[in-house]
Amino acid sequence: MENEEESPFRIISTVRALNSALRVKLRDETETTRSCGGDRVLNEPEKLWFKESSAKNLRNRDFLSPNTVLTAMYEGGQVPPAVLNNVSSAHGSGVLPLSGAEVVAEGLRVCVDHPAAFRRVLSRAAEYLRPSASQREGCVLLNCPALHTRDTHITSQTLTLGQLRTVLIADHLGVLLRRHGYSVLYCPALPEDSDIINFLNALGVDWPTVPGSWSNEEREQKVLEELRSSPHREKECEKEKRRSRGEEMERGKHRGEEEVKINLKEVVQEQGLVGYDPSLGTCTVQREAIAHLAQLDRVAAGADGSVAMTVLHVTSCQDEFRQQQTAMLWRASGATATQRLVVCGPVKTPGVQLSAAQYLQVRRSQMKEASEMKYGDQVGGKTWDDIIRVMTSATVRFELLSTVHTSPVTLDVQREGGVSTKGPRGGVFVMYNCARLHTLFSSYEKGVQEGIYPEIPESSELDFSSLKEEGEWLLLFNYLIPYSELLDQSGRTLEVEGGGVRVNLKTEQVCKFLVSLSKDFSSYYNRVHVLGEPLPHLFNQMFCRLLLLSALRELYHSALDALNLPPIPQL
Repeated sequence: MENEEESPFRIISTVRALNSALRVKLRDETETTRSCGGDRVLNEPEKLWFKESSAKNLRNRDFLSPNTVLTAMYEGGQVPPAVLNNVSSAHGSGVLPLSGAEVVAEGLRVCVDHPAAFRRVLSRAAEYLRPSASQREGCVLLNCPALHTRDTHITSQTLTLGQLRTVLIADHLGVLLRRHGYSVLYCPALPEDSDIINFLNALGVDWPTVPGSWSNEEREQKVLEELRSSPHREKECEKEKRRSRGEEMERGKHRGEEEVKINLKEVVQEQGLVGYDPSLGTCTVQREAIAHLAQLDRVAAGADGSVAMTVLHVTSCQDEFRQQQTAMLWRASGATATQRLVVCGPVKTPGVQLSAAQYLQVRRSQMKEASEMKYGDQVGGKTWDDIIRVMTSATVRFELLSTVHTSPVTLDVQREGGVSTKGPRGGVFVMYNCARLHTLFSSYEKGVQEGIYPEIPESSELDFSSLKEEGEWLLLFNYLIPYSELLDQSGRTLEVEGGGVRVNLKTEQVCKFLVSLSKDFSSYYNRVHVLGEPLPHLFNQMFCRLLLLSALRELYHSALDALNLPPIPQL
């Protein structure tokens, strides 16, 4: 177990320590409080502390227990001196160093020792860029029904925007789950060098492929036979047995076309599954469903059998019922893996109908036009082609991933509603601010080579009390420290949610985090001249700021990598 000096700071650890300190009563008053004011103890608010996040409030406090909480816990809201002392001295593994606690008009405020926090975090920044929870064991199969087809290959022209959203969410989830230690598989495999694979690659999606001549017919036949012999198959053809021998022989020749019906409601009830549509009844098995199940079977067969497997079907709300049918058909054929659905809301484009390919082309054209308007004749050649490709991908991903996945997304794809290279407009704005950090450090490194600036010394040699600009603490407290806890949520939710068919993995949070970070970073960067005059008495503050922004640059890289977006060196 890590000791207090080794454990990274966590907001949740600090809040727990403050909760514990605030609940401690004076020993000689404990029994009196419980006997005379027992209902006050029972009605104690669940949330005792609020982490501040706005620049205005962070000027004078970092955590606040409001008056409503204090009044519910103590007579007249008066905090006993011993409790105040306990709060001021709260400590423990992962607990931020505190500089004091004080009762003010709004409640009980707590301040963090900023220089000590800066020193610890910036000397070990890598620890704040990965999930804080212990690594999980298990396998997750991410199934994207939108990509399943049997007779005709899906293309970027037939892929709808709603279906594209499900693919991008599955791709994003794969990165997050791998960071938690899960092995991740994807279904279905797509023909290599196909239009859809080239389209997905243009968006940074690395989807598994099979040779174009590949066939899964043997496994499809196996799945069909399993359904034919399933105990949940409907027995409706007794009268057919009384038909003439000739008719029976003819039917035998076409056994592959024999209708198979499965009682899905029976499967749900027998296995005690919850959250499935109550109208699930008898389902006639179609050839397309057989191909879908065979693909699932094939991928599942390649999983490590020594660990538990969870299947996440990432589907649109329009296809949810059909995917529930498919999930129950798979169970009826003998599959035992836990199956959950990530159900995504529709994508709307008022006034125009676009395929996924058309949408990407519109955004690419708008991105190129916006770049040419800002950078003029510089825009050209392979470097700019790559920049425009990445920026277009960023625009698409942020537009389709920034909204809670269960909610609809409305896109303005008209020319006047296009992309911009400035202003808080999602992906472009994020990538632009990431590029500013690259430019800053390129300038500093050039200055070092030219002898203008010295190298950044060890953090132990710096005085972090020089970081007094309010934006500096805001960037550390709102983004660097909480980032690992944000990453924790996808893995934790997958494990602890109830047994319902739907699962909510908060797929929008990384995008929202990056947009918010970029707004606050941009505000800070526009106010502060980081690379100051090369005067020795100014170097300490410059080095402290460079360490902060270096950690911030790595934070950008980590979060963009979770979206399968590479950083760009210029924009």
